[in-house]
Amino acid sequence: MALKATIHKADLQISDMDRNYYQPHQLTIARHPSENEERMMVRLLAFIVHADEALQFTKGLSSDDEPDIWQKSLSDEIELWIELGQPDEKRIRQACGRAKEVYIYTYSGHSAEIWWEQNANKLSSIDNLHLFNLPAGQRNELSQLSHKNMTLQATIQDDEIWLSDETNSVAIKLECWKE
Repeated sequence: MALKATIHKADLQISDMDRNYYQPHQLTIARHPSENEERMMVRLLAFIVHADEALQFTKGLSSDDEPDIWQKSLSDEIELWIELGQPDEKRIRQACGRAKEVYIYTYSGHSAEIWWEQNANKLSSIDNLHLFNLPAGQRNELSQLSHKNMTLQATIQDDEIWLSDETNSVAIKLECWKE
């Protein structure tokens, strides 16, 4: 019998002063059996950074031809493709060919740095590719906010992200590896 996804609920209040975006979001997040809490929270962080009414989680780990998060236009064109981890060059190039903008968020510490060193030259010429890294210490703090039912306040200003719940607060500064 196949394992089922674990369902998490997130009640977000997002105040993004960099984009003048101030909206609440009620999200249902299906955590794939092979996905740990840390990865799920990085996925939620990526959603917060790009929050929009049209932004949505996809089948993610369950599908080879979809990113973790995407935003489509009314005519079904992919405007935004958001991928987590360390995808291979072929997948990145395919994504950049299908979407107007592609964002990759790495989060696995030293192995992410090695991956970027190996791929930087090959990927640096792709104009619609953006790459950010979540430092290990901040990744651990972010995981502390994970619960089955989350109520989070997110504030973004000057490229810094502050997340808080009833008891914890986390300041996050993503490292930009490719803008």
